[in-house]
Amino acid sequence: MNAIELKLLRNAEYLQYVKDYLGIINLNNPTQLGIDAKLSAFTAKITELEALYKKALASEKTQELLKLDERRDSAINGIYYFLLGNTYHFETEKQQNAKLLLTNMELYGSGIARLNYMAETATLNNLLRDWENKPELAAAVTSFSLNGWIAELKAANEEFNTQYLSRTQEYGDASPETIKLKREETNAAYYALRDRIDALHLLVETPPSPYEKVINQLNALTDQYNRLLVNRTDSSAAPAPENPQA
Repeated sequence: MNAIELKLLRNAEYLQYVKDYLGIINLNNPTQLGIDAKLSAFTAKITELEALYKKALASEKTQELLKLDERRDSAINGIYYFLLGNTYHFETEKQQNAKLLLTNMELYGSGIARLNYMAETATLNNLLRDWENKPELAAAVTSFSLNGWIAELKAANEEFNTQYLSRTQEYGDASPETIKLKREETNAAYYALRDRIDALHLLVETPPSPYEKVINQLNALTDQYNRLLVNRTDSSAAPAPENPQA
């Protein structure tokens, strides 16, 4: 069957993918296919993961994090597009200063706003440190009077980090399990089920295989999510507001 990098899916995407995967199999008479045991294990892990995910989303701090993340994304995207516009400025000095700052941003990869929570926090801290401590970059910032933007970005990022750590502590106290661990367990059940279907299909000596229909449907589903990942990569050449996984 077609493969997919499950680790690249954000939590909500991952949960929807495995639920869709389960749904397709359930529509194809799993008892007749001889996969009840593997399917039951997969179903149980999805149920546990969904409960954990809903619990995390229900946290007031999670909702606050979403707002703070959107706030810092807006700031870094605003700075990026402001600088991009100034690369076309009629004054050569402004062009050069804009290119200088954009080149520094590129050192941290494209699409900063699309990074996961902690990666974005660390990246913004490093970027801000560069712009504050490297004389040529600090001068370029001053030349554009970007101090207000910088202050907003720094404040949003620091407040986000404070809230994130607070939520982590609160969430850890509430349950020793983490979504990451539960995803790994769900992965194991997913691969066991997928490989079971593949193996049974290969053992069919006389076509047509009773597994061909479900395999085609599951491959179509996987292809949809693979396209989602490809489109995300293609569109990350420039930052764009988007909430990463919780």
